[in-house]
Amino acid sequence: MDNEKITVRITESGQTMELVVLNKRAERIEVVLGEGVHSVRCTLSPTRNALAYAGSVSGREIVYERSRAQVKADIDRVNPTLRNTSRR
Repeated sequence: MDNEKITVRITESGQTMELVVLNKRAERIEVVLGEGVHSVRCTLSPTRNALAYAGSVSGREIVYERSRAQVKADIDRVNPTLRNTSRR
């Protein structure tokens, strides 16, 4: 199984890290920091201007610097059948 990874920036130090994505939607992105018993889940939500996603882990803010439109385009590119579903 090939896990999707995204690169986020820690705002306090400016460092970047790669995190494994659990669930990716335009409304939120769920990621995991660490491995095994020491792993921590985090939900990244779009910022007010929708130009990035932000979340908090252990009191530290992390930012995924892609806009909501870019993430939606990524999701549509990976699985175009999700775009064409209709609710009955």
